[in-house]
Amino acid sequence: MAERWESAAFKTRVDDVLRSYVAGEAAELTAVDPALGPVAQQLESTVADGKRLRAAFCYWGWRAVGQPDSDALVRAASAMELVHAAAVVHDDLIDDSPLRHGRPTAHLALRAAVEHHPRPAAGARSLAMLLGDLLMSLAGQLFVTSGLPAAYLGRARPLWASLARDLVAGECLEILRTGAAPDTTASLKVIRYKTAKYTVEQPLLIGGALAGAGGRLREGYSAYGVPLGEAFQLRDDLLGLFGDPETTGKAGADDVRGNRPTTLLAETWRLAGEEERGRLRELLARREPDGDALEAVREVMRRLEAPERVEVMITERVGDALRALDELNLPAAPAAALTALAHSAAVRRS
Repeated sequence: MAERWESAAFKTRVDDVLRSYVAGEAAELTAVDPALGPVAQQLESTVADGKRLRAAFCYWGWRAVGQPDSDALVRAASAMELVHAAAVVHDDLIDDSPLRHGRPTAHLALRAAVEHHPRPAAGARSLAMLLGDLLMSLAGQLFVTSGLPAAYLGRARPLWASLARDLVAGECLEILRTGAAPDTTASLKVIRYKTAKYTVEQPLLIGGALAGAGGRLREGYSAYGVPLGEAFQLRDDLLGLFGDPETTGKAGADDVRGNRPTTLLAETWRLAGEEERGRLRELLARREPDGDALEAVREVMRRLEAPERVEVMITERVGDALRALDELNLPAAPAAALTALAHSAAVRRS
């Protein structure tokens, strides 16, 4: 791979790994019983799209140590995308989200496979839950069969436990905070564990561990990765309510319908007076807010300039990440790539 960061070429490499690996696993699944065909099809669908940012951070965590390009490392890095696919299936299930990448989410796509079930919706949700579990298992299997030396893999093994624990902790915190009084500090903790760590910090640390990174570099990865991961999710919060669903591929306003503890809502609440808080309480209490109610929430947020406040938070965190990166004095290629990745993670439309 050329020293210049070619994000499209890297994405193609990861896509090829994932499609080949998951196609083989889907075939193994249908070999058990043809009835598993819809589950196998959905398994392949879960990896059909994606920015492949997590794999990229793992790759450059490896390269920044001084290791060369490696097909085995790309396979190991691709396992990060299966972790993400598992998290997406579970997250969509928990949030009852209808769309992902412009297509029905797994628990809706699998509904046709269980039309005969006495409770089709429950059956489809159960299949989606198991699909997410399978994806997490496959992530670990792809990682350990990547072709990297066993000694390298052993250095990274403890980080896999941390990745899974932090991800589950973040999802649990989001559920526990849903419906509670909005609080910015609590919301930031949710996104730090639910998204920031497994999106940026832990892929970097895993790539670094595989390569034998020293303590100073690992500390720098965390100083760069945590604020950048938070910026990534803060951007998602804004896109969820103010983005174009045709571009994001997700249903708009899911966060409001679920009364989720987003930082955008928390900042709106912090800036609101009693009258505006009363209006928000009334709108968020509706079981299924319609288009007018959702627009009313947006209007309150705009009036209080909450989206602008979240934009400032994104800018601050990207700045923190880039300063941490500068302090590492990395070679030109990884420094340029991680700088580009920082901007693509935080400044995007989908």
